[in-house]
Amino acid sequence: MVTFDQFLSTGLALPRATERLTWETTVTLRVGEKIFAMGTPGSGEVTVKASKADQAELLAAEPEVYSSAPYVGRHGWVLVKLAGADPEELRDLLADAWRSVAPKKLVREYDSSGATPETL
Repeated sequence: MVTFDQFLSTGLALPRATERLTWETTVTLRVGEKIFAMGTPGSGEVTVKASKADQAELLAAEPEVYSSAPYVGRHGWVLVKLAGADPEELRDLLADAWRSVAPKKLVREYDSSGATPETL
């Protein structure tokens, strides 16, 4: 099981990632103004940016954990039930989501450093 606090600390461990309270209750993880993940503490679910191909793979592999996110699912975002999420898989999903919005130079620096976000 992954907690919301673990999700948050893992996302914030990525370079230049910040959190911002949006829509009064939702915590968004961002690089600059671009959101790569979000969730509401206590809900037991988070939403993470993914490609449509990754979304389809996740939904097919574990439909009890992953589903198409409301409103943004048509763009590839996935809704993750934290209670069933594999910590390593969620960590990788967050890193990929971060890569999709971070500046290319920052992604190259991060990838060449061999660093990984904090373990869930």
